[in-house]
Amino acid sequence: MTPTPRTTPALPTRRQWLATALPLAGAGLAIALLPSAARATPPTAAATPLEVWKDPNCGCCQDWVDHMQANGFAVKVHATGNNAVRARLGLPQKLGSCHTALVGGYVVEGHVPASDVRKLLQQKPKALGLAVPGMPVGSPGMDGAVYGDRRDPYDVLLVAHDGSTRVFNSYNKKAST
Repeated sequence: MTPTPRTTPALPTRRQWLATALPLAGAGLAIALLPSAARATPPTAAATPLEVWKDPNCGCCQDWVDHMQANGFAVKVHATGNNAVRARLGLPQKLGSCHTALVGGYVVEGHVPASDVRKLLQQKPKALGLAVPGMPVGSPGMDGAVYGDRRDPYDVLLVAHDGSTRVFNSYNKKAST
């Protein structure tokens, strides 16, 4: 048996190379000239999962869900009342609002801004979670033209496992004179 001679693959001719390279270069140029919004961008960090229980007829709850989604949260909505969930998760009734969420092992009650939820997830305090009791006008989901752009002062509370609270962040406090 005689060995078969090895052959070196032929290099492409200039014409073959140009026939392949020019369309690719043209496509790259076309993409580069597109407005930045039309270009495909590499995916960013995965959205943070958040699960929320709310009344199916509550518009401000949906507005809060929209706020969270716009700020990088992947929201799973349960269109059922949140009282049972709040009780099961151990949040005192006096801190209640119109929706209850669970994110990263923390309870988020009411109209808590996404930035505070992010801060909570970064700091990882030993706590039950955050709460904005009631439905303060000017908080996410309770804001905008429908409320006359009114902004009432409110606090985001850090809730300890024993139900005690401390101020985590304050919004729209009037400057003391």
